[in-house]
Amino acid sequence: MSYHQSLLLNGRLITIRLATAACIGGLVIVSPLAFADEEDSDETTWGLGVGAISEQDPYAGIDRENTPFPLFLIENRYISVFGPEIEFKLPSLVINDSQQLNFGIVAQYDESGYEPGDAPILNGMRERKGGFWAGAKMEWETDFVDVSAEWLTDVSGNSDGHRFDLGLERTWEFGEHIMVTPHVGASWQDDKNVDYYFGVRDNEVRFDRPAYKGESATNIEAGVRGVYQFDQHHSVLLGVEVTSLANEIKDSPLVDRSTQNAVLVGYLYTF
Repeated sequence: MSYHQSLLLNGRLITIRLATAACIGGLVIVSPLAFADEEDSDETTWGLGVGAISEQDPYAGIDRENTPFPLFLIENRYISVFGPEIEFKLPSLVINDSQQLNFGIVAQYDESGYEPGDAPILNGMRERKGGFWAGAKMEWETDFVDVSAEWLTDVSGNSDGHRFDLGLERTWEFGEHIMVTPHVGASWQDDKNVDYYFGVRDNEVRFDRPAYKGESATNIEAGVRGVYQFDQHHSVLLGVEVTSLANEIKDSPLVDRSTQNAVLVGYLYTF
C-alpha cells in the first residue's frame, strides 16, 4: 500500500510517499521525490516529524496493529532519505512542457513478516522476517495523471523474492492549503515472496493448517491521500487505502480475509 502526496515546501515541490507493503504486512516508508525550481535545484530540504499507521494484516486471528514511527527527511536533486528508504536520483528526461520521466535507484528496509505468537494460526510456524530490498523506479509525470513503476528484489535473502508495483494517481489542490490524491495500483509478487510469507512447509503442518505452497500473485490497491499545509513549515498527512488480495494469497490456510486496509496520519516539520 502506498501513500503518495505533494507538498510545496520552501518554494520546492516535494512528493512524499508513505507506504505499507501491500500483502506482506509491515511498515515501509518510501523516499520523497523532489522536483525543485531551477534556482532551488542545488538546495537541500530537511524535515522531522512523527506518524502513526493502523493496519489490518490478512492472517487469521491477528490483531489490528497500530504503530507510531518517526519521520526524517533529507531531500535534494541527488538523493532522498525518508524513513527507512534511500533513493539515488538519476537524470530525468523532459519530454515536453507537460511530460517528464524520472528515474531512481532505491534501497529500503521492509518490516514485513510475523512471529509465531502473533496469532493462534501462526503457532508452530517458523518466524518470517522482513529485510532489505533494492531496485529501480520510474515515474512518468503528465498534466493528466502520474504513472509510477518500481521493481524491487529482496537483497537480504530471507524470501529471495521480487516485487513489481504499478500505480496511477492524480492530485487536486483546493485553495492554498489542501491537496487530495486518489490513486489505484497493482502490486505483483513472485512465487518465492508469496510462499515465504503465506506458505506452510511440511514441518509446519497441523490438523487445521495443511501444507501450502505460494504462487505468484497480483494485488489490487485503491485509496486516497491528503495533505493540509498550515504554512511552509508545518504539514499534516492523512491516507486511507484498501487492498484486494489475490486468490493465491486468500487460498493460504494462514489467511481468512479477502482485503487488507490501512489508515495513516502524520505530521512533518520542514526547516
